[in-house]
Amino acid sequence: MDEMEAGKQKFLELVRGIDQSVQVVVPVTPSNGLFLISLTKGANRKFITIPEDDIVDLPEEADILAKVTKVVKDAVASL
Repeated sequence: MDEMEAGKQKFLELVRGIDQSVQVVVPVTPSNGLFLISLTKGANRKFITIPEDDIVDLPEEADILAKVTKVVKDAVASL
């Protein structure tokens, strides 16, 4: 598994840990260095952008994990 796939997997685990009922769509490739990620719960959908570098570093960098966790928690709370 390459770094990008490991980061995406970690991101999915992070979202499941916050709320298992949220459906996540992560694009295969980033656009302009950003992933536009869709979070859906019921009829509500929220889009968040996560930098490509943050996805790559997510499994290994605690500060990146904390930053992305906050973004996801805020997005899930607004669903």
